[in-house]
Amino acid sequence: MSPTSLQASVPTLDGGHPAANGTLLRELVIGVSAFLTVVDLFATQAILPSLAQHYRVTPAAMGFAVNASTMGMAVAGLAVALLGRRIDRRTGIAASLAALAIPTALLAVAPDLGTFTALRIAQGVFMSTAFALMLSYLGEACSSADSAGAFAAYITGNVASNLFGRLMSASIADHLGLAANFHVFAALNLCGAALVWFWLGRTRAPVDVAARAPLAAWAAHFRDPALRASFAIGFCILFAFIGTFTFVNFVLVQAPLSLSRMALGFVYFVFLPSIFTTPLAGRAVARFGVRQALRGAIALALAGLPLLLAASLAPVLAGMALVAIGTFLAQAAATGFVGRAARSDRGAASGLYLASYFFGGLVGTAVLGQVFDRFGWAACVGGVAVALAVVALLAARLQLPATPAAELPR
Repeated sequence: MSPTSLQASVPTLDGGHPAANGTLLRELVIGVSAFLTVVDLFATQAILPSLAQHYRVTPAAMGFAVNASTMGMAVAGLAVALLGRRIDRRTGIAASLAALAIPTALLAVAPDLGTFTALRIAQGVFMSTAFALMLSYLGEACSSADSAGAFAAYITGNVASNLFGRLMSASIADHLGLAANFHVFAALNLCGAALVWFWLGRTRAPVDVAARAPLAAWAAHFRDPALRASFAIGFCILFAFIGTFTFVNFVLVQAPLSLSRMALGFVYFVFLPSIFTTPLAGRAVARFGVRQALRGAIALALAGLPLLLAASLAPVLAGMALVAIGTFLAQAAATGFVGRAARSDRGAASGLYLASYFFGGLVGTAVLGQVFDRFGWAACVGGVAVALAVVALLAARLQLPATPAAELPR
């Protein structure tokens, strides 16, 4: 696929020639696609206390069930890393989003926690497949100059799904009940499939003359110190993010904060600043380099952690906002780095990164859930701090290959 094919597939405003704001339109559509791909992932966290009460389980058990989607996402990321080069991008993404609607709708009638967990895993498989194939598409279709902005736009859509997905989930569950919540999100999955099918040009997975057998490609990626560090960074970013935004829900509804279910949904306006700051990740990387941009992002997140321990709402919200800004900036920088650093088999590199990222979320849920249940919120926040500190240390290993990006195989 040529570097201009993504732009060519975007609707034009003058009947055949890209409009002056074609780049903005392209990034808007990329962001909406991301929103509709991962809106199910975190929206359910806004109703965690209600789900724990419905299934009569502990916060750790319900947190693990809701975040079990990351297990499916990690597995699907590995599958895409193995088979992604053979999959037509548009067909694969659209089919994954259409299939995602099935387990989403079935969550409305899940009779027990085991069934709920299995359906969340199935959701994760389809979300991750669509996510990984879109990242591969962006890496292949965008020029080197446009790639940072395109990846930042995709992560911005992820940010928006965290905010508006949670608000929608809390509002729908509060007014119409838990079952209606999952039916609405199933409809959004189908909207995402339609958008991708009608927007993306028909594509083929690129033929890479430098491509190896899948396992050989994996081995090559893991031998690269920079890619290996980026995989670990992805693991730690979602470990920290999940640890913060899963278990803070239980802190917010308990004394002394004691928020209602609807008020808990509005808390997630803390993600609003991230919608405006995440697109700046591409500029920050271009100006300061990926290592300094990543360290700056982590510094912001670390600055927010002490505020999470306050006994009043305002500082807790400020802390949540800083953690969100920092982790989303870090995710945008790391995701874009993988797309530029892989010398070949970029689909495999994206799949391995996403597998590491989502596996980090699963481990974060399991480990920090136990820490929260046994030792409390302060210890949980300490675990998040350790994960973020590891990211800052690993940033020193991020170094792009010497070959100019324009000459890398696509």
